[in-house]
Amino acid sequence: MDKIQIKGLKVFAHHGVYPEESAQGQDFFVSVCLDVDTRLAGLRDDLAQSVDYGELCLFIDRYMKKHTYKLLESVTENLAREILLRYPAADSVEVSVSKPHAPIPLPFEDVSVTVKRAWHEAYIAFGSNLGDREEYIRKGLETLEHETDVFLLRTSSIIETAPYGGVEMGPFLNGVVKVKTLLTPYELLKLCNRIEGEAGRERTVHWGPRTLDLDILFYDKLILEDEYLTIPHIDLKNRDFVLEPMAEVAPGMVHPVYGKTMSDLLAELRGKV
Repeated sequence: MDKIQIKGLKVFAHHGVYPEESAQGQDFFVSVCLDVDTRLAGLRDDLAQSVDYGELCLFIDRYMKKHTYKLLESVTENLAREILLRYPAADSVEVSVSKPHAPIPLPFEDVSVTVKRAWHEAYIAFGSNLGDREEYIRKGLETLEHETDVFLLRTSSIIETAPYGGVEMGPFLNGVVKVKTLLTPYELLKLCNRIEGEAGRERTVHWGPRTLDLDILFYDKLILEDEYLTIPHIDLKNRDFVLEPMAEVAPGMVHPVYGKTMSDLLAELRGKV
């Protein structure tokens, strides 16, 4: 990936743990490295296809002057997030904020915090088999879309399927949504659980009926398993109601564990029936 870099941008701002720091202010130096595909901008000589680094410098200056944080970590974290939200052409950003006049009672050259943050691609399965199923799904996806750190990229068709897991209950409406997000997997899980709760989801019966179900299927190429979260979603290869919408939204996507595309996994599953 191509890079656009700004080094040592000087900003006078009011950040610090001590009251005199926030009152008096001091100099900070900001360095930013954006991962941006600059090929079209270069070929067409068109700034609209890239990131205006002059405007970015002015934005950093305004942001750091407008907001006040106690911790350098907070300054860096929030600045990185705001840059990615403001400049969608950037896939990721590395931000370093240094504080050469920090109140340290010993000789030192500089103090800085550096973070790298990026957009992530995730797939979330949705389903409902209680009440007004279409309305629960619509409201759930609408809430997801209104989250600042989540953008819906593509939503599959909604299909009606028989219940899975052996519990007697009504049929489900199922589908998959592809998103890009700044949230970590655990933050995304917390968000999904919150939206389920707002829809009145009750976890009383394993694989039981539900007003709204939101499951993280994939998060980039991440393979994760702990007591809270398993990615890719467990038993996905045996679930027609997941593979069918996945094959619609991302037919060529390769499962990071099985090494097969969504289309191949769906055809394989249907061949077993």
